[in-house]
Amino acid sequence: MSTDRLSDDAPLVDRDLEDVRAAQVDRAAFGILYRRYLDPVYGYCFYLLGDHHDAEDATERTFLAALGAIDRFRDEGATFRSWLFRIAHNQLANALRTRNRQRTDPRDLVREPATGGDPARLATLADDARRLRAALGTLPEDRRQVVVLRFVDGLTAREIGVVLRRSEGAVRVLQHRALRDLATLLGTSRSD
Repeated sequence: MSTDRLSDDAPLVDRDLEDVRAAQVDRAAFGILYRRYLDPVYGYCFYLLGDHHDAEDATERTFLAALGAIDRFRDEGATFRSWLFRIAHNQLANALRTRNRQRTDPRDLVREPATGGDPARLATLADDARRLRAALGTLPEDRRQVVVLRFVDGLTAREIGVVLRRSEGAVRVLQHRALRDLATLLGTSRSD
């Protein structure tokens, strides 16, 4: 995809800046940003921790840290969203260190298909989800994070770079390698 989502999200970026400025003056205004980003931050935490309670804790710590540091946010090349996900990334690193885990549980990386509908189709979807979870679990941590941030949370390569402290080009390379590895592991080609 050649278009950058950041340009598509320009109204959101502008709205974020307005809301950040309001929160820097009145902490109660932070609630707007909290409501806007609660689900995406929680999703990121859950996909990498694999446990609802741990994800809730990491999400809570992320927003508390962001609220405490909101006065230090500056619009200098990083969007509020990427700044917030960087805080979440740091909280996840702390949580994983605390739990002494090297890798996430791949069973929790892909949601199960919804119930109802054609049983054969549901069986196929469940099998595909199982295969994808297993394949994601074999990826190195940085590649797995790029896949989750890009395709689950919808961050741009630039925003992922801020979160992971990598260049935009390095993120694109990681994404390419992750998708190539997944295609190989799943026995598919990019044209499928």
